[in-house]
Amino acid sequence: MSWIDIGQIDDVPERGARVVKTPLGCVALFRTAPEEVFAVSNTCPHKAGPLAEGIVHGNKVTCPLHNWVFDLNTGQAVGEDAQIDTYPVKLESGRIFLDGTALGKRSAA
Repeated sequence: MSWIDIGQIDDVPERGARVVKTPLGCVALFRTAPEEVFAVSNTCPHKAGPLAEGIVHGNKVTCPLHNWVFDLNTGQAVGEDAQIDTYPVKLESGRIFLDGTALGKRSAA
């Protein structure tokens, strides 16, 4: 894996999100706990809602447009036959790293 430093964990509020621009488009970073961050596609497959503007609850996010709920671990929509892309992230010394090799291809974890 080729890790890209994308910022401090404190730049993302707990139970909140930030957007990072990548070659594949916008990736949403979600901080669900003090030391837990997820990276997923920022676009809901139903009506293209901006997921970073959704409500974070547990390890899920609810789309702000039509209330679809996505599991941030798997990208799977809850109760729907849909999925969003997920990307590997890691934390080191308070910094967030995104797997740059995963940005070269579309794949849900």
